[in-house]
Amino acid sequence: MTSVDERATRASRRREVLVDRLMGVFLERGFAELGVADLAAVLRCSKSTLYSVAASREQIIVAVVRAFFRRATERVEAVLDGSADPRERVGAYLRAISGELAPASAAFFADLDAFAPAREIYKRNTRFAVRRVQGLVREASSGAGTDAAFVGAVAGQVMESIHRGEIKAQTGLDDSAAYAALASLIVARMAG
Repeated sequence: MTSVDERATRASRRREVLVDRLMGVFLERGFAELGVADLAAVLRCSKSTLYSVAASREQIIVAVVRAFFRRATERVEAVLDGSADPRERVGAYLRAISGELAPASAAFFADLDAFAPAREIYKRNTRFAVRRVQGLVREASSGAGTDAAFVGAVAGQVMESIHRGEIKAQTGLDDSAAYAALASLIVARMAG
């Protein structure tokens, strides 16, 4: 006989696997045009299985988007090596963001922007990253000639512009490429 805890653990693992699979579909195709029946067909599961993630289509989307950004944030934070050169930490952080966003299709970003709850998750995640980059810039600039407040503010403005889609509209760079370019720009500025 299995205990209640063992069943709950198994159910939690199954849910995580399902969220992973949904995340793959969302990153590749987006989510706006996919109903629960479409998702069930793609994943070859029942609709009731999908409802184990959340009670409605909208809540499933929010759960998957939240999981994507939570995991991405954890992996980005994990790249920071406290013993590394502080300037390299700024670049490593921004390149890690770029790497995490790289698998996301244009459809995924368009759907994030169009669906207010998902847009808010991305916006909150971007605000966290802006504060983190500004702190890393201040840390890297202590005693150096770089104006940390200015570089941090510029990084924040560019990151917000990336989030809003303005950088893509002006340059054609997707979010991942824009973060990589920002990393190169800031590291070069701090080295100079």
